[in-house]
Amino acid sequence: MNRLDSIYSWEKSNAVPEAEAGMKLPARRQFVRLGVAAGLGLGAAGVAAQHEAGTAGRPGPLVWMDYDQARLDAAYDQQFWASNIQSLLRRTTTNSQRALAYLPPKQVWAYGTQADETIEGFLAPGKRHAPIHVFVHGGAWRGGAASDAAFMAENFVGRGVHFLALNFSNILDINGNLMVMAAQVRRALAWIARNAATFGGDPARLYLSGFSSGAHLAGVLLTTDWTQGFGLPQSLIKGAVCISGIYDLQPVRLSARRKYVAFTDEIEAQLSPQRHVARVQAPVALVHGSLESPEFMRQSRDFALALEKAGKKVSLSIGEEYNHFDVAETLASPYGIAGRLALAQVLGEG
Repeated sequence: MNRLDSIYSWEKSNAVPEAEAGMKLPARRQFVRLGVAAGLGLGAAGVAAQHEAGTAGRPGPLVWMDYDQARLDAAYDQQFWASNIQSLLRRTTTNSQRALAYLPPKQVWAYGTQADETIEGFLAPGKRHAPIHVFVHGGAWRGGAASDAAFMAENFVGRGVHFLALNFSNILDINGNLMVMAAQVRRALAWIARNAATFGGDPARLYLSGFSSGAHLAGVLLTTDWTQGFGLPQSLIKGAVCISGIYDLQPVRLSARRKYVAFTDEIEAQLSPQRHVARVQAPVALVHGSLESPEFMRQSRDFALALEKAGKKVSLSIGEEYNHFDVAETLASPYGIAGRLALAQVLGEG
């Protein structure tokens, strides 16, 4: 049986003992790790039924698989799938602002000449040659900021891991050109690798995570040829956790997102991580929530299948009863599905 062809619950034997954890996982928010074959359609039908009202009416001509235009647009629009979206976004900002009171002083480095080409970091106190975890924020390529990730930093800094988050241009400010954004995050990661020693980091222990459109960009980083143009080893990234991402741009190009992203054949081909899995050298942990759009769930499943077929080390995990936004918050906790996976990679426990 293949690694991804089994489904199993997050067993009590795999969890931190309650006495040590100091907390108990909510009963309805169980973590499930599943194989792609077993997970085809898991939760999708139920979630889709909840949102049919948003695209009610006679289906129009199909534009992608069994989606007409209205349903495809809805599949890539999170407001149809997360009714608490505004509360969650405000909570992210508030929690990150509060985190500044107990985190080490924030460091800011420039990796380019543009105002938004910066890296914000929280360094583990007293640590030299420490592992580095780099986070790429989401926001449908047109929102978000590194500052909103501060609340995630304590999970890493408290365990001797430097936490860095990338800033880059809003797609609306670069004429919809994803190539510019991809080039920015590549230069940012290269800067971190080359300058790690200056802030007590170990460039040989560089780990990555990303959420939503940031998971897409994390996928771009995983499938970058680092030997060409950067002079860095292809094994630059030692592990990655990609949360609720997009890994093939074809259906996104057909969706309403084409109104602000200037998709071209070249962009679709070059920046679809699923098409370049041969370049991946690191273990990849894919995560999504069970209450997400069926398209976002399918994107993770298909990327997992492509990685496995290419012989790469990959896992696919589902947060039961989590939507697109609140599954990202699990990166902030050692008991959360994404946080547990990220720490296991960095601390060598996975």
